[in-house]
Amino acid sequence: MTGGSPTIDQGVRIAHGDAEALIDPSVGNIPHWQVAGRVPLHVAPWRYEAEVQDDPDVALVDKRLAGDFLCMPFGRDDVHDGPIHGPTANDPWHLVAQDAATARFALGTGVLGAHVTKEVRLVGPCLLQTHVIEGGAGEVTFAHHPMTRMAEGGRLSFSPKRAALTDPVAQHAGANLWALNQLRGDLDLDCEDGSTWNLGTYPAGNVVEDFCTLAEARGRALGWTCVMRNAEDDMLIVLKDPQMLPVTMLWVSNGARDFPPWNSRHVGVLGIEDGCAMGGEGLRAACADNRLTAMGVPTVIVLGGRHVIRHAMVSLPRPPGWSEMADITLQTGTLRLREAGGATLEIPFPEGHFD
Repeated sequence: MTGGSPTIDQGVRIAHGDAEALIDPSVGNIPHWQVAGRVPLHVAPWRYEAEVQDDPDVALVDKRLAGDFLCMPFGRDDVHDGPIHGPTANDPWHLVAQDAATARFALGTGVLGAHVTKEVRLVGPCLLQTHVIEGGAGEVTFAHHPMTRMAEGGRLSFSPKRAALTDPVAQHAGANLWALNQLRGDLDLDCEDGSTWNLGTYPAGNVVEDFCTLAEARGRALGWTCVMRNAEDDMLIVLKDPQMLPVTMLWVSNGARDFPPWNSRHVGVLGIEDGCAMGGEGLRAACADNRLTAMGVPTVIVLGGRHVIRHAMVSLPRPPGWSEMADITLQTGTLRLREAGGATLEIPFPEGHFD
């Protein structure tokens, strides 16, 4: 620690086997997750800087930017004028139960009157999260927000998608590699300079701030993203329930944000943001007819009942020779991985999490 609040990482610790994690209840994020020496998730470099932590003009979610957290609503709340990524990413969570490998929390405030709870559980290399949303009124977006960092880029693989979209407005004006407002049926995006970029490669050599949205293929029982990091020589696998999280939003943050607290030092970062939202266009666009709802992809949920969001991350060493994931399936407590060259790997995965 190099300054800032002395209590910022005095959170709730859980552990299982050679894995440990820390949950920060002040904002509900996971600033630390380590598995056998691997550190899969990213922490913003200013998280421990006193001048940033004391700056009233920086949203709390950005001050504490780290790991993964639930956004609700996702991104800009241009309907209720709430904080970016909503109360779930900016307000305190109360610990309600804990054992060695599991912690359960309740959001201290509501989201449009809804009660939100969080469970974080470690099982070996797997970090499992379940959020339950009960009651409330109105329509809302939501998404997980895990971030990883690649010192020298990496390779991305995905479960089948039906479409790729970019927002009509750039995340940071003039810093987008990918052309705006496109809708593609594959993973090859048009770039501003007329070239094409395949989403399987992280744009490590480009100073950019980019964002795109991938819509899951119809009928999928399990959605997934795999990031094989080059320098780190490992794999981060992100799993989702596509019925609740029908889109995967990719946020590329690679040095282009030159204003405080980013100051061009947020580099090599990829957000893998599985959710129910209209990309980065804000809550108002998600509540209206849009490009995703025209394809039958929901972009909001209606509050008032009970909604369960299931999500998981798996950290693994990269097997020798593996460069691209071809398929991931889950059956009876086993996660089966198949590399593009045909090699396979099976690892235990907790039964019942995605039931």
